[in-house]
Order: sequence, then C-alpha cells, then structure tokens
Amino acid sequence: MITDTEIKAKGMHILAQYLGDVEAERFIALIQREPFDYTKWRQDMDEDLSIEEISRKAMALRHKKTEQGS
Repeated sequence: MITDTEIKAKGMHILAQYLGDVEAERFIALIQREPFDYTKWRQDMDEDLSIEEISRKAMALRHKKTEQGS
C-alpha cells in the first residue's frame, strides 16, 4: 500500500500529463470548491470515454446539481 503523499504525487503527475500543468491545477481547484460526489460520478462513467468526454460529463453533472439546488 502506498502513502497518501505518494497517491497525491502520482495523481498530480497523471493529471498534468493528460491535462497540462495549468488545467491540472484548475481541475483540483474545481473539485475543492464544488460539492462533488466522485463515487456516484465514477459509477455512472463509461471507462471508454476520452478525458474531454469525461470532463464534459462531470460539468453536466455539476450543472444538473446546481439547477436542482444541491
């Protein structure tokens, strides 16, 4: 089992690799400031989606929750 610090470092590396440094930081900021149920979002996600498609689905879910007042 790896440490929390190692998980964070690996996660940031992967985000930066696929999104770039600026967008990776933006992703982290968005997750931190918005109520977000990652487990529910992930259960509904199709693993064959591209990063862009995953991002669009996440933003749609966020928009839907905002409209519902959650």
